Parts: sequence; structure tokens; C-alpha cells
Amino acid sequence: MTMSGPSSKTQSLELSSEDNPGKQVDPGEIEKQPETNEPTPVPVYSIFTTWQKRLIVLAAACTAFFSPLSAQIYFPALTAIAQDLNVTDSQVNLTVTTYMILQGITPMFIGSLADSGGRRPAYIICFTIYIAANIGLALAPGYGALLGLRCLQSAGSSSTVALCVAIVADVITSAERGQYIGFTTVPVVLAPALGPVIGGLLSEYLGWRSIFWFLAILAGVTIVLVVFFFPETCRHIVGDGSISPPVMYRSLWQIIKRRRRAANLIKGRESSHAPQVKSQYKFKAPNVLEPLMMLFQKETGLLLGFGGIVFAGFYCVATAMPTTFKDNYGFNEVEVGLMYLPLALGSVLAAFIVGPLINYNFKRHCIKQGIPYDRSRQQDLTEFPVERARLEIAFPLLFSTVVSIIAWGWSLDANAHPAVPGVISAILGASIVGLNNTSNALLVDIHPGKAGTATAANNLSRCLIGAGATAAIVPMIDAMGIGWAFTLVGGLILLCFPALLALLVWGIKWRRELKVKVEKKKEAKNKA
Repeated sequence: MTMSGPSSKTQSLELSSEDNPGKQVDPGEIEKQPETNEPTPVPVYSIFTTWQKRLIVLAAACTAFFSPLSAQIYFPALTAIAQDLNVTDSQVNLTVTTYMILQGITPMFIGSLADSGGRRPAYIICFTIYIAANIGLALAPGYGALLGLRCLQSAGSSSTVALCVAIVADVITSAERGQYIGFTTVPVVLAPALGPVIGGLLSEYLGWRSIFWFLAILAGVTIVLVVFFFPETCRHIVGDGSISPPVMYRSLWQIIKRRRRAANLIKGRESSHAPQVKSQYKFKAPNVLEPLMMLFQKETGLLLGFGGIVFAGFYCVATAMPTTFKDNYGFNEVEVGLMYLPLALGSVLAAFIVGPLINYNFKRHCIKQGIPYDRSRQQDLTEFPVERARLEIAFPLLFSTVVSIIAWGWSLDANAHPAVPGVISAILGASIVGLNNTSNALLVDIHPGKAGTATAANNLSRCLIGAGATAAIVPMIDAMGIGWAFTLVGGLILLCFPALLALLVWGIKWRRELKVKVEKKKEAKNKA
């Protein structure tokens, strides 16, 4: 039955089957329902309370800290490692390059596995590999072992960012995603601020091997907390959280609670409740090439390219900081590490300022479209201008990023007081992270049910572009001077403006085309 006028707006609030798979409905119950013209109430997107959602997102964000931390904490020890293992600086730098390559490739496998096989198993696999790699690195006898184990370390840690974003998509609706997804970006920028300081102190006073013992212990504590307390959130397995997952997907805390409840029921201390719906989930092998295929979709490919180029600007600044501050101001490793703190402060401000702005703009477009705004229920975004709701916030942030990154380069070129690049770094951090938050929110919106896969594609493009940027920025500074080098970087970011306009104008059309294509494939598969 077709609906028009206000009813069609209400219809857009219907829950997509991709957003709540596994939810079983008894046909007998449908027959017993009296006929009425009133619209069927849309179920809440997640049964978790506000504070439970906050704790789940915070825990996921803490796990995402390991990927960038493992990369940055290593830098202050490069010279000591080269001397201890009797290798050249170029050979040690190769361990950084291989780390970034694996950082981009591995989430293609783990992200797809998490979307089809659950978040908890993916976390356990990642941290098991990561802890083993760090113990091996702490005991590495030579350069060959160091090179191979750094790849293994990257494979274990790199997928935590994709898992973090996927968990946010599991429990948070599009209407409130802007604020929550901001917290997932904080570890990506906070790690470059804290990593060099921690790594420098450990390497200076306890030796470079202590860095890997520190990471192994920290990861060990984290995986114990995940096994004991972290719930499974994958919607293919638990739906809105009300479906009881298979035993292997339950945390130890959930198992203990169920046993206590069963014991109390037997002793008559607790009244019987309605039985919980059991999950009908069956594991399906993930398509590990799906993140790669997303790069060739019109809207997704343009969005990933835009996000990769913007974040490459951040990598350029982070890479240039140690050499530049040491040469210009004579800073030691700890002082250089402290100069990353304004960048981290800006990223935190972006989470608290830009996130609510993204949510506000989403609400404004709901009112404009005549669609009820409900943060507890997931909307069908097929006909909703979600590109406008997200990217209208991105335009001022894009120009702020361009201006601040150029100003940062010229402030160092002029040997200004260290406070000047420090203040500019804070503005730059807020701009880049805020811009990244808007693109991440849109990426998850246009791929419901595949947040892990989409984030893996984002990680692939960002790491590969970032690897090229980190390799190119120092030769650019040597050839052009730091002022002109970052003017060129800012100019390249400004070229992303037409990409934003294209997403704004044709994004909804491309989404419709993609949905039709996916539905045709499903129909053909079902017929076969």
C-alpha cells in the first residue's frame, strides 16, 4: 500500500531489516493483533540504557587506542634499536613502513569477520595476536625477528579502530551518532600525543625492550576486561540486545548472572520471567574483498578519498614535528612529545563541540522534512538527505583545516614563539578530527549493518595515503622549506571541496542506485 503526505514521512521511520536482523516474529501473534489504522510503534534501536551505551562506547574507544599507540610509542626508540641490533637507520625505518602497510590491510579481514562473526571473537583474536607479538618483540634476538614481529603486532592492533566504529553503529542511532562517533576518533589523535612521551621515558630509563613489555601488560589487562564484562553487540547475533547470544558470545559476567538467576528460580527466590528470545544466528564466511570493493562505489569511494587526503595532512604535521621542533628550538624527545598535547586537546574539543553540532543538524533536517525526531529509534535513511545533514558541518571545518595547516607551517618557518604553533595545533586538531567525525558518521549511515567493513575500507585508504604523506613530507620540507611545503599540503586539502559538493548534490541518488543494485543481487541469489 502506498502512503502519501505526512504518513509517508512516518513510514520513513520504519526499522530496516539490516538494522535489526535476527529478530523473530511469531505469525500467530500477528493474527491475534486487532486491526487498527494506527501505525505500528517502531521498536527502540537498542535496549541498552544511556549510561550502558556510554560505557560500551568508552570501552570500545579504549581498545582503539592500541593501534595508533603502538605506532607512535616506537618512534623515540628507533636510534637505540639501530645501535643495539647493529643495523642502519634505514633498516629500522623499514619496520615503520611495514607496520603502516599491515595497518591498512589487516582490517579488511578482521572488519569483515566482525560483521559476520561477532565483535567479541574478533577482539579476542586481535588481542591474542597482539600480546604474543609484543612478548616476541621484547625478546627479539635480531633485526629479522623485529621486522616480522612488528608486522604481527600491526595485524593484532590495527583492527581495533574498525571494531570500535562498528560497535558504535550497533548501539547508537543515526540521530545521536555524531556525538558518540566523536569519541572514537579521540584515540587516533591522542595516541600521537602520549605515545612519544611514554616511549621516550621508557626507552631512556628502562631500555627500548620495556616499551613492548608495557604494551603486552596493558593489552593483557584489556583483554581480561573484555572477556569478563564486554557484551556482544553485533546486530546479526543479538539484534537490539534483547536476543540471547550463543554461549561462546557471552561475557563471563553474563554467564555468572544467568547461572545465579537459574539457581534462584530453582530455590523459588525469584519469580519466573518470560523466556529470552534465543539467537537464530548462523556463522557465514565473510567476504574479505568487500572493503576493497567499497573503494570503487561512487559515493563511498569519493568519501574515502576525501577523508584519506584530509587525514594525510594530520600525518604530515605529526611526522614533521620531531625534526622541526628539535632543529628550530633545540627540544629533546620529551619536550617534542609535549608539543603533541595541543593537537590532542583540539581532538578532545572536537568530540565535545562538533559531535553535538552534527546531531543538531540531523535534527534540523528531520524537522525540515517533517519526520519525527527520535534518538532511540533508527530511521530508514533511503530518502533522507543524510549527506546534507552531515556535510553542512564539514564545509567550515574544511576551510579551518586548510588555514590552520598553512599557518602552522609558516609559524615554524618564521621561528615564532613555540606557543604560536602550539595554539595553531589545537585549532588544527579540532578541525581535522571534527571533519573526520562528519565523514565517519556519513560512512556508517550509508552502510547500515556493515560498519566494520566500511571502517576497514576507510582504514585502508587512510593508511595507504598516510604512508605516502609521511614518506614525502620531510623531502618536501628539505626542498621547499616548511612554509611552502605545508602551503602545498593545505592546497591539496582544499581540492577536496569539489568532492564535498558532489557528495552533497548526487549522494542520495548514488545511494538509491547502490540499494537497487544490492537488492537485485539478493533476488538473483535467492532464485539461484
